[in-house]
Amino acid sequence: MRIASLLASSTEIVAALGLTDDLVAVSHCCDWPPQVKQLPALTSALFEAQTAREIDDAVRAKLQGQDAIYALDAPALAALKPDLVISQALCDVCAVSGAEVSTVLSALNPQPTLVNLEPYSLNDILETISMIGEAAGVNDRATALRASLQVRIDAVAERSKALPEPRPRTVLLDWTSPPFIGGHWMHELLTLAGAEDAGNTADRPSWTTSWEAIHAINPERLVIAPCGFSTARTLEDIAGDPETIAALRQLESRGCQITVFDGNRLFSRSSPRIVDSLEALAHWLWPDHHPAPDIEPEMGPVSPLSRLNA
Repeated sequence: MRIASLLASSTEIVAALGLTDDLVAVSHCCDWPPQVKQLPALTSALFEAQTAREIDDAVRAKLQGQDAIYALDAPALAALKPDLVISQALCDVCAVSGAEVSTVLSALNPQPTLVNLEPYSLNDILETISMIGEAAGVNDRATALRASLQVRIDAVAERSKALPEPRPRTVLLDWTSPPFIGGHWMHELLTLAGAEDAGNTADRPSWTTSWEAIHAINPERLVIAPCGFSTARTLEDIAGDPETIAALRQLESRGCQITVFDGNRLFSRSSPRIVDSLEALAHWLWPDHHPAPDIEPEMGPVSPLSRLNA
């Protein structure tokens, strides 16, 4: 089977299902497993920006002008003749839109199978594994992978039942300039890990807020994991943003514990790594109750202010 994956998360799912060799193309954001970086990238960003603030400004300008944020190389897609194309219908800010992909595929003959993913919860993320497994003809593998991830989720939930009350009031940000409070499955990650979701994110997408509003929430813990940013890039971005530094220092002076995680590989990516995210968050919140996760050290957690003061 020839598979074109236009999402970093679906590329990771394809790989976890043992189908890496079936990939013929990916998106410009796909970076795992490492060998997929050698494949043709069928998408590209239509803006040039570096910092979190610049990216936010560029994306907002595009959206206000009803301009596309990402380009899809339709001729290259057609030339590759994929049997299966995996796209998304969740967030036009994160990837090329599913509607655009559907339009391009409708002109192909024969038309490949299109799987559009739209996960909103942890269970939805697990369901995307089943959807891709069915479309790729590897249902048994998908069932086994899904079951193994559910076992790990249940283990975190069971350990958290024994945690003392009250739980730490925690806010999770998936962008910093301006701050965005993470939605979708973030409420489940926080509560399963043993935190009180101080941002009240249940059944909400991510949304823009302000540092003043976060100060009003007065969290005891703050997790920073900007979507698409590695830990190192987030630390660099914070170091160059006086407003963010001042806000974090004010929170820390109130006793808030602050950490940075890899927002490119954890939390925002709706792949099997979402369970790594849960385990990493649980260990950071309650290191004596939850074991350390099996993730690379560079993925965090790291105290941003400690790095600035070093």
